[in-house]
Amino acid sequence: MVDVAGSRVLMVEGDAALAVAKALASNTRQMMLGLLTHQVLNVSELASAMNLPHSTVSFNINQLQAVGLVSVEVEPGTRGQQKLCSKRYDEVRLRLPGAAVESNANVMSVSMPIGSYRHVEAKPTCGLVSETKIIGMLDEPRSFFEPEHVYAQLLWFGGVGYVEYAFPNNLPYGALPTHLELSVEICSEAPQFNEDWPSDITLWINDVEVGTWTCPGDYGGSPSLLMPSWWQVDRTTHGLLKQWSVGPRGAMIDGVELSAVQIEQLALTQTNHIKVRLGVKDDARHRGGLNLFGRKFGNYPQDMVMRVGFDFPRGGGAGSA
Repeated sequence: MVDVAGSRVLMVEGDAALAVAKALASNTRQMMLGLLTHQVLNVSELASAMNLPHSTVSFNINQLQAVGLVSVEVEPGTRGQQKLCSKRYDEVRLRLPGAAVESNANVMSVSMPIGSYRHVEAKPTCGLVSETKIIGMLDEPRSFFEPEHVYAQLLWFGGVGYVEYAFPNNLPYGALPTHLELSVEICSEAPQFNEDWPSDITLWINDVEVGTWTCPGDYGGSPSLLMPSWWQVDRTTHGLLKQWSVGPRGAMIDGVELSAVQIEQLALTQTNHIKVRLGVKDDARHRGGLNLFGRKFGNYPQDMVMRVGFDFPRGGGAGSA
């Protein structure tokens, strides 16, 4: 989000704030954020400015990128490829455990387990796992229809495809939606993992294409905060926490403009459920699949969370005749 002063603000809530707090609990990483405040630097430039080994800087940049505090873009350099690092936010605001999640009473909030999808179209590499085991067989699309799929804590597919959910529509009768937010931990899907594996991930709501975000890669190689002990670190272990939002002035992702789609176009008052689809289109430039993480996998203890703010026309209300 962007506040009234124009600062870019990252909002993290309750237990989900743990990963961000851990990433910031490092003098090295805080110094990096300071250096990136007014400039974009590559890893070699950061290493030189901080008088640190290249490997140390790369490790710490990966930690900041994993929680969404920096962006990393790969571009050609004088000696092969270079990773350009930029700071994404000016402030981080934490909502502590035990506090009210919503400050506005006129908010409908729904937490959807990632395994509770309604439709799916998946191709290898693909699969899904619960907290304790692999569900069905790996790289077998038919496994997505096993009865146990509702217990999935991680699901993935490579290339193109989609997964679709039906969120209950609990908006009060007569209410007018003012904004919608969707939060989920997500990343690309490469064989094993590959942090340089872009994927154009598109969000649709009620069949309206909200917009496409290019995920930089598929993240693994080190344990995540919530990774089950039996899972291997040479596979995907975590993603990025992303927040799509749609309001009266258009759609955004993490406070950055995404498209001109407005809340009215989603026709939220005309259906008894809200259809949410995440996928990679057949004609996408980067067809790198996706991984979705549940509350017991990755770095963020949350399922897919939707919040819809609403208001009543003047003179109306939940109890109006």
